[in-house]
Amino acid sequence: MKRFTKFLSLALVLGLTLLISCSKDKDKDNTPSGSHKVVFKAIGSTGVVINTALYVDGSGKTEQFTSLSGQTWTSTEYTIPASSIAVNFGAQALGPDANSTLTVEIWVDGTKKADGKGTGKILSPSATYNFK
Repeated sequence: MKRFTKFLSLALVLGLTLLISCSKDKDKDNTPSGSHKVVFKAIGSTGVVINTALYVDGSGKTEQFTSLSGQTWTSTEYTIPASSIAVNFGAQALGPDANSTLTVEIWVDGTKKADGKGTGKILSPSATYNFK
């Protein structure tokens, strides 16, 4: 199971990095100033145990949280530069049965902007929010 989790984490990081790197380039002189306050959340149904969470921001910063054990998880508040193109968030969990669900959410400046949902015993939903 540990090997599967590592493989899934690596696949998520590579997929998110590819998504960010393939985004269209914007006019570099039109870079917005300021920043965004971003919070990531993972919410499982009854009996779901979240074990890993991962986020990637538009500048390529990646942070992975392992050895989690709850049914819900909320990140600290991150300050993301307004020049970032996107943020990506994913989580992995195990559910007790095929009806188990895990929802991931991206909150930007106090408003839910994106979410993703997984269903089953092995859960690995992800969400992406594009600032531009």
